[in-house]
Amino acid sequence: MSDADSLAPDKDALIAELKAALAARDTLIETLRFQLAQLRRMSFGQSSERLADQIEQLELTLEELEGEAEVADARKAIKASPERAAPIRSLPPHLPRAERRIEPEGGACTCPACGGTLRPLGEDSDELLDVAPVQWRVLRNIRPKYSCRSCEKIVQAPTPPKPIARGKATFSTLAHVVVAKFDHHLPLYRQAEMMAAQGLELDRSTLAGWAGQAASLLDPIVSRIREVGLAASKIHADDTPVPMLVPGKGKTAQARLWAYVVDDRASGGVTTPALVWYKFTPDRSGAHPQNELKDFTGLLQADAYAGFDKLYAGNRISEVACWAHFRRKIFENHQTSPTPLTTALLDKIRDLYAIEEEIRGSPPDVRCVRRQERSKPLVGELKVSIDDALRRLSPKSNMAKALAYGRKRWDALSRFLDAGVAEIDNNIAERAMRSVAVGRKNWLFAGSKAGGERAAAIYSVIETCKLNGIEPQAYIADVIEKIASDWPASRWDELMPWNWAATPSKTCVKAA
Repeated sequence: MSDADSLAPDKDALIAELKAALAARDTLIETLRFQLAQLRRMSFGQSSERLADQIEQLELTLEELEGEAEVADARKAIKASPERAAPIRSLPPHLPRAERRIEPEGGACTCPACGGTLRPLGEDSDELLDVAPVQWRVLRNIRPKYSCRSCEKIVQAPTPPKPIARGKATFSTLAHVVVAKFDHHLPLYRQAEMMAAQGLELDRSTLAGWAGQAASLLDPIVSRIREVGLAASKIHADDTPVPMLVPGKGKTAQARLWAYVVDDRASGGVTTPALVWYKFTPDRSGAHPQNELKDFTGLLQADAYAGFDKLYAGNRISEVACWAHFRRKIFENHQTSPTPLTTALLDKIRDLYAIEEEIRGSPPDVRCVRRQERSKPLVGELKVSIDDALRRLSPKSNMAKALAYGRKRWDALSRFLDAGVAEIDNNIAERAMRSVAVGRKNWLFAGSKAGGERAAAIYSVIETCKLNGIEPQAYIADVIEKIASDWPASRWDELMPWNWAATPSKTCVKAA
């Protein structure tokens, strides 16, 4: 028997083992995807930190496995058919292009086979996504002096404004630091480590000072966002816990960050800009939203937090309750013990949302007509079903408690039927809290009340920019420079995210 024949069984066994390993990998990926989908359904409306951590861990595990699978599949495809390139999506046309010409070995003049002269025949090209690392540079301001030949007058440009007196950072640097922390969720100590890796040694305290100065310069913008928001006819509100360090004790207290959102795009709103402002408070006392909205008149879409109740006492503010919260409570019971009742209720609520999807973007009057024609009968059927169920169920049962939650707020749940500008739920405010929830895992806690208020101010600007399709870093860099240059208060509206347009710099910057 030849050596090749003796090795054949080992080779077959190895191939079988590798196939089994690949099959096990694929099975594990599918299992993790299924578990992840289950956890996501369970987390509908929940704020459990343990559940969020489980989802995050599963995401990371799945990401690694899928990455390994893609690499293995790519290698297999290359070996199987090297002549066929895998199809890829076109890269975005707005990205800057750089060309790299790759000439044949030996140059483009002489044929490597016979030494003859080469002539152009065409070219092949493809595009790859490339990245250049953040490059820190020193910007040297040079102000030439000129003298008049006639009167000897000295002419020189004035000293450009600085974000910090005697500081060494440009406005763009300040914008980079605050956006990296509050939008990209990179704490200042991590930013300092990344800068040090590039040979730029900066204390975290220096970066903190820069962030504080940026927030201070943005104060007029934040005030104007709030002022415009309070003049709207509808506001969405929500809050989330934020740990705050208690000075001298090394412990944290449960502070809150409140979001107040104006966004009428779903009802075709073009007169009121989309915006959000945040407020940091040391606790969850109802006095905080009551004080914040004391001058507001209109619709308030929020959860069932009792602190809002005093706002609804008069006719100044009308409550619009959230169907998503109500559905969530029914869904939780359906998950543990599904019944014909829970199925029927969820089906009717699903039909309500289907109507909302159809009329999204329509003017308020059109939305109101459609809701009266199609949604109102469904809401009436839901009310009858819930009342009948409450008569049959034990008041102590979980399902009865869930239904009583909605029945108690039925007028507020039904208010969207008569107000075309209102939404069926408060998801607009909940979306405004997502960036805070992600960032909170990275910066851990607010160091003080002042730090929490600074974070709220910067979040207000960044998230309002994103609602208006504006890149936050470019906006902040431009606006704080204009504010530092004594921008007139009569023209604040020109700097607001919904009106802002980038202006080209008049300064000539040359590479050294």
